[in-house]
Amino acid sequence: MKSDEANFALPAFARYTQNVLLEEIWQRPQLLPRDRSIVTVAALTARHQPAEMARQFNLALDNGVTPTELAEVITHLAFYSGWGNATLAASIAKEVFETRGIAPTALADVKGNLLPVDEAFEEVRVAAVEQMIGPAFDALAGYTTSVLFHDLWLRPALTPRDRSLVTVAALVAVGQAAQIPFHVNKAMDNGLTQIQAAEIITHLAFYAGWPSAMSAADIAKGIFEKRSE
Repeated sequence: MKSDEANFALPAFARYTQNVLLEEIWQRPQLLPRDRSIVTVAALTARHQPAEMARQFNLALDNGVTPTELAEVITHLAFYSGWGNATLAASIAKEVFETRGIAPTALADVKGNLLPVDEAFEEVRVAAVEQMIGPAFDALAGYTTSVLFHDLWLRPALTPRDRSLVTVAALVAVGQAAQIPFHVNKAMDNGLTQIQAAEIITHLAFYAGWPSAMSAADIAKGIFEKRSE
């Protein structure tokens, strides 16, 4: 992955792209290249930024994300960044798959057996949702349970840790501060380490901007401290 196109018009931008983003950030060992690709795809999709999508979708596939997993990342993001953003990403992914000779049959809807529901977690989550939005939004609460947490999050096409990577990246990328604590905690419960969580936010400084990363870092710092008590 080179910065030749940027170098043509913006040499300083190209230098930062090549020397800092590509040769430093993408090489840091705190996250595997596959994880960085998932985080980057999530950020670009959530922020509706098509210019880099084809490049990053191809890189994700090169970094070990399977076509089915990439399709599932975009499907997951429909719920966390909106249908319009996911539709745009899906159209670009379709072109990438066609160029790489990936047949539609390889992207069949992989339902299989849903992962088991964590009953203890669900009891706490449902109570928190009820306290947050109250009975006036019973339909929203119902879909949150039936569609998100009893269906989408249990689909076997992505591991729970991968879904947390996607979700945290999307929330940080668009500055959804109120939802970050719940999902960073869930990500760490799903196997993400503190070092990896911090690295996601550091990575996103380059793809979502420093203000979004600094705001998320402040929230995450409090979560890390509370979990270490």
